[in-house]
Amino acid sequence: MGDSQNFHKVCSLDDIWEGEMDVFEVGDQEVLLVHIEGGGVRAYVPVCPHQDHPLIEGDLDGKCILTCSAHLWQFSADSGEGVNPTGVSLNAYPVKVEDGAVFVVFPTASKAVNA
Repeated sequence: MGDSQNFHKVCSLDDIWEGEMDVFEVGDQEVLLVHIEGGGVRAYVPVCPHQDHPLIEGDLDGKCILTCSAHLWQFSADSGEGVNPTGVSLNAYPVKVEDGAVFVVFPTASKAVNA
């Protein structure tokens, strides 16, 4: 049984320091990577779900809270869940770190597979 997800290399793990975030381009896709303190990496659509404001213009504090600069909406950088307000979340991509590189799965816009 093969891996049904198509991971794309985004960057080296050394390109994003622990406790920081950055936006990377992979082909025609953009992804916000957040390197959580303690070592985990999360990948999100790089805009706030409120009004599509670029999250990279926001702030990532030591408690792993990502705050959008437009209207100060806050999200857990670890889970993407809304902190203020609750009931909203960032759109996440599957991500893995392997051999010192960060890989992300982007949704396919083409065909859906029906089993």
